[in-house]
Amino acid sequence: MPALPHRRLPRRALLAAPLLLPGPLRAAAWPTRPLRWIVNFPPGGAADTLSRALGESIGMSLGQPIVIENRPGAGGMVGAELLARAPGDAHLVMMSSAASHGIGPVLYPNPPYDPLRDFTHLGLVGSFASVLVVNPGVPAQSLAEFLALAHGRPGGLAYGTGGNGTMNHLVGQLLARAAGVELTHVPYRGSAPALADAIGGQIPAVMESLPIALPHLRAGRLRPLGTSEAARDAAALDVPSFTEAGFPAARSTNWFGFSAAAGLPPEIGARWVAAIRASLQDPALRERFAGIGVLPGPMDLAAYAALISSELERWRGVIQAAGVKPD
Repeated sequence: MPALPHRRLPRRALLAAPLLLPGPLRAAAWPTRPLRWIVNFPPGGAADTLSRALGESIGMSLGQPIVIENRPGAGGMVGAELLARAPGDAHLVMMSSAASHGIGPVLYPNPPYDPLRDFTHLGLVGSFASVLVVNPGVPAQSLAEFLALAHGRPGGLAYGTGGNGTMNHLVGQLLARAAGVELTHVPYRGSAPALADAIGGQIPAVMESLPIALPHLRAGRLRPLGTSEAARDAAALDVPSFTEAGFPAARSTNWFGFSAAAGLPPEIGARWVAAIRASLQDPALRERFAGIGVLPGPMDLAAYAALISSELERWRGVIQAAGVKPD
């Protein structure tokens, strides 16, 4: 029999060939290049801190380096849109969050993605409280004293956050409504400048993620007045919660999870989940998380998707009631 002539496959067929492999073989061949990890907030924030803590150990377990890319903007939606526009890309992931998947899609009138349909949500990474902090020169030693200062003033007192429409912005609005006072929100471009102005006395207070504020609290540069979760945080046991102070309606939890693009092959998703869970069980990482006030996951895929769905409904109501508008 004569030899069959060599046929050159179309380029599209060559690119699709890995997807035609059986699931176990496809997963075994992945990853084939460095993994891109989108952090949709500026360097130094909570998402960046958690991502860099996890990235190195996960990359080692998967056999490829993880490249952290900070893509901030629009309350986390700029970075999330990158992932939403890359369906099926198994080498691109992000740290999803309350901001990008619980708040932004109901804050902006025409969100560029569907927070559930356009992603493969793989699980919760961690959760932590917000904390209200003040410059030491502010004559308020407690939350009650701070709210008394705000009471009756036009505009109340100002508080800064890392941006408009962020979780910390909305927690401040929840606290103001629960206490019956006005608090004027001052948005900054990230946590660092907001904290710098509070330390310098340019603004009296900041609502910030506890992991980011803790170094300044421990150094005495800022004074904590209350945290947003139901109970005191193990990393700041001397700081009462808003609930303890009599404002349970202000109870809120910041959360960060791990998400890939829609259409991720299930067997590759399973490898991601296994790598994340192994890292979260590492004693050194758990100790590091505890030291900065982060409670690690895990939460399985279905539970994480359900959390996102419930948070979308909750924050839609808060945004409408407070009249919060996007920048």
